[in-house]
Amino acid sequence: MTIALTDRTAMAERYEPSLDDLFERLERMPVPEGYKTEIVEGTVFMSPRRGTHWQIILKIVVQLLKRYNDEQIMSDVRFDFPGHLNGFAPDVVVLAKDARKNDRGRWQHGDIECVAEVISEDTAANDYRKKKRAYALAGIPVFLIADPYAAECHVLTHPGDGAYKSELTVAFGEKIDLTGTVAGLVLETGDFPTEA
Repeated sequence: MTIALTDRTAMAERYEPSLDDLFERLERMPVPEGYKTEIVEGTVFMSPRRGTHWQIILKIVVQLLKRYNDEQIMSDVRFDFPGHLNGFAPDVVVLAKDARKNDRGRWQHGDIECVAEVISEDTAANDYRKKKRAYALAGIPVFLIADPYAAECHVLTHPGDGAYKSELTVAFGEKIDLTGTVAGLVLETGDFPTEA
């Protein structure tokens, strides 16, 4: 059987890979060590890890360990989120105590109690807009954005209708009171480093 060129073009236009297809291809690519890879609305992003970025993640995790066990806290683990081809590896994820992997061996976004992203200069728009929308659609109760360039944190709560209904901005150095949320603790930001 012979397929005309126009038929091939139509077939190619109709094919859209799944997140699994895309991640399988990424795993075969020579991604440089120290780079984080995510798929945001169908676009692949690779961003280098910086020392400041890691230090903030570590400081958040250390404080979360006062309330959660280490099996509930994850970093850079793939989760699929609502929206078009959203496969994120959040900087920090806190899972519910009863969270279980699905039949494909993956954690599910419905079990996330809190997520934190530390801004990278090149992918800030993802965290502030696209991921914010996906996390709200997923119903993530608490979304924390730590921005070392602006030296501030944004705490988003009360997701509904694809948006967060409450946002609080806190300067580095101030405490973030999450006691009224599922996170149930106060985060110290006094030693969060900044980027010039």
